[in-house]
Amino acid sequence: MKAIVVTDRGAGTAGMKLVERPDPQTARLASLSGANYGDVVVEVHASGFTWDELSWPSTWTDRLGRDRTPSIPGHEVAGVVRALSYGTTGLSVGQRVFGLTDWTRDGTLAEYAVVEARNLAPLPGDVEFVVGASVVMSGLTAWQGLFEHGRLRAGQSVLVHGAAGAVGSMATQLAREAGAYVIGTGRATGRQAALDFGAQEFVDLENDVLDDIGGVDLVFDVFGGDIGNRSAGLVRAGGMLVAIAGPPEVRPADGLAVDFVVVPDRPQLGEIIRRVRDGRVRTNIGNIATLDDAVAAFNPAERPKGKTVIRVRP
Repeated sequence: MKAIVVTDRGAGTAGMKLVERPDPQTARLASLSGANYGDVVVEVHASGFTWDELSWPSTWTDRLGRDRTPSIPGHEVAGVVRALSYGTTGLSVGQRVFGLTDWTRDGTLAEYAVVEARNLAPLPGDVEFVVGASVVMSGLTAWQGLFEHGRLRAGQSVLVHGAAGAVGSMATQLAREAGAYVIGTGRATGRQAALDFGAQEFVDLENDVLDDIGGVDLVFDVFGGDIGNRSAGLVRAGGMLVAIAGPPEVRPADGLAVDFVVVPDRPQLGEIIRRVRDGRVRTNIGNIATLDDAVAAFNPAERPKGKTVIRVRP
């Protein structure tokens, strides 16, 4: 099978290569002697790649810290189940699925991927594979940040940093749908996109004064650093700062702060894709490339807007 692999941690995306790798041994997977309980083989139709995942330790080592290169990156997948490991239940061969794969195993920038069944959700037949792959990471991150960790409720106000980006645009839409008042931030060039995704106000981080927005109930921070530090002072008493760029250096004086790493969740994926199907949530796809052109897509001449998705099969 064709796959994108990485072997040089210092090379970044420039070190990605398209190679031939062995297909998963589906017959062995289905046998009792070769069973890795809960695994399925997915014929990958579309894959997502997160811009900073080559900096993650899990891209280069397994759960025990051992080198696992050459490794296949990419952890967002949409495709078709082609084989089940012995004893696996809940999915069937031929079923359309999408989901978020394990960080410490080979990923989805390949024609086939071995994925734990619990990490996958059914993908409705009227949703394109590219759309399914595009909402996995951004959708789950936004959902978990807003509702699990941020405890967002109707009537509250939320500051969404990077509101025109893949995660920020999803957080903006989900927060608006939940009845929150949304203030988006980003570069001036992202103003209209953020407003189109549902932000009711927009703060240009390069030219506006962040403190001028006043207090909010929740800050959803994708940036960290100085912006995250300044945002802590905007959280009202009893409010929350939720960060995905690492532990906050400054915490709200009268509120809480949390950082988290997104995890697979089948019911949440189902909620997200239902909103996509009925038009309550729009995808934010910036670029679609083939597997043959994936390396160039991850090294663009200009900064891409939205999510880059690799269409593995036509």
